[in-house]
Amino acid sequence: MTLHDTAEAVPAAGRQEPAPKVVTARHPSRLLAALGVLVLLAMAANALVTNPAWEWDVVGAYLFAPSVVRSVLLTLELTALGIGLGFALGTVLALMRLSPNRLLSSVAWGYVWLFRSVPLILQLLFWYNLALLYPRLSFGVPFGPAFFDVGTMDLIGPLTAAALGLSLHQAAYAAEIVRGGLLSVDPGQRQAAAALGIPRVRRLFRIILPQAMRTIVPNAGNEIVGLVKGTSVVYIMALPELFYQVQVIYNRNGRVMALLLVATIWYLVLTTTLSIGQHFLERHYGRGRS
Repeated sequence: MTLHDTAEAVPAAGRQEPAPKVVTARHPSRLLAALGVLVLLAMAANALVTNPAWEWDVVGAYLFAPSVVRSVLLTLELTALGIGLGFALGTVLALMRLSPNRLLSSVAWGYVWLFRSVPLILQLLFWYNLALLYPRLSFGVPFGPAFFDVGTMDLIGPLTAAALGLSLHQAAYAAEIVRGGLLSVDPGQRQAAAALGIPRVRRLFRIILPQAMRTIVPNAGNEIVGLVKGTSVVYIMALPELFYQVQVIYNRNGRVMALLLVATIWYLVLTTTLSIGQHFLERHYGRGRS
């Protein structure tokens, strides 16, 4: 065997191979799509800035006007009442739907069916005109003597009627959100907690509900954001919330687009703030999940 033959007998694995060359995949269609989107965004921004019909000076003058700020606070108040009372009642309805008692589950199902079927604007008008059906409301023993009564108009004013309509309407949707969250928890969690002898109420609030919140929070966030915009429906009751107040102003001065832009900016601020809060809540309840 010659020296040349010995060199050729060296295994190929012992030789040092050159490093493979990495070639980045090119996606020209993605680049073209991104450029197209940038062009469209630039055109939209240019139209907003250069078109004098937007009247940005009028927008700046009315954005923090006292009447507009008061209407924003009323919008927040209606949203807080609708969400607070709606989700409190919705939680009770969800527990009733999950109850083995047929009467409780049937009543809860009927409530959800009724209030999800009737448009919100009709519900608001019903509560606003309740005095046409019952001029006075009596309080006393059911089917028995009344201790005292009050005028319906004195008890249920426009703000109370709006809060009732929004809350009862929201409760129907909140019930389904909470029920879906509770059903998303593994039944083994309930069985293990029951086997350990943990009381039912403690099981619900310390074991089941914290896990259900991972499913409840995103859907509840959507409902809250929707309700912020849905409060504009109460304009039919002449309540000076944001949309109604903007209408009053532009009917007086004729600056329609500028005032609509004022309302748009405030709705964007409110919904963005709520979305940020939703993000942190999701992160809080999502701890420990990959």
